Amino acid sequence: MDKACSDGHDDGFVGVFDSGLGGISVLRCLTAELPHEDFVFFGDSAHNPYGDKSNEQILGYSRSIVEDMVAEGAKAIVIACNTATSVAAATLRAERPDLPILGVEPALKPATEHDPHRRILVMATPVTLKLDKFHRLAEEYGSDSEVIAVPCVGLAHRIEQGELEAPDLHELLVDLVGQYRDKVDSVVLGCTHYPFVVRQIREVLGDVPFFDGGEGTARHLHEVLREHGLLTCSMGEGSVTFRSSLNEPGVLDRYQRFFDMEL
Repeated sequence: MDKACSDGHDDGFVGVFDSGLGGISVLRCLTAELPHEDFVFFGDSAHNPYGDKSNEQILGYSRSIVEDMVAEGAKAIVIACNTATSVAAATLRAERPDLPILGVEPALKPATEHDPHRRILVMATPVTLKLDKFHRLAEEYGSDSEVIAVPCVGLAHRIEQGELEAPDLHELLVDLVGQYRDKVDSVVLGCTHYPFVVRQIREVLGDVPFFDGGEGTARHLHEVLREHGLLTCSMGEGSVTFRSSLNEPGVLDRYQRFFDMEL
């Protein structure tokens, strides 16, 4: 049973951010797990994609976003971006030890627990796949599997544009992973943009199970808020507010459309 709130620290919101709209796939899991909480989602679409930025740039963007959210009353932060988690999470936690900061990571563990798991395809950004964190995950959980890491250059940015049924998106997926059709046992989606095109990826790869970190992150957030006495006492429906660094017409409408999208 969730710990009752009594100290008044549950009044803030949970801040969620990503390099663009991809983190909305995680936000959907968070709101399903914690329907009474208030969430503010910030998409850094002006700097999308993070996957081709330097570590220094990614850390700078992430730090600025967290600072703004804390100033506005965030009680916890979810980094809904595999790349930003890999680059910035440890530093941000060290800088703000009193603030719960959660991240996402490629769901290699559940993929290796699924049978069969002889060959696991990991789709992620080049930055995520180059960092030590991914290699440690692959060594820890992939020792009994062949982990095939595919740097999906351009895919997150293409999803960010919308029009997910357009032929050029299918062509991009064929170029990236078409050679693995019927040759892998499962797919790990190592970027939070990718769950929005699972059906399109399946059309290219064949009918295999997909794994991403959204649901695990949601359960972890629930546990952390409970442990810190930060769960809301409200039994009403929580709010979801969308914000973006990209000041263009239709951006927030696109965020809402992805939040409401049937997958």
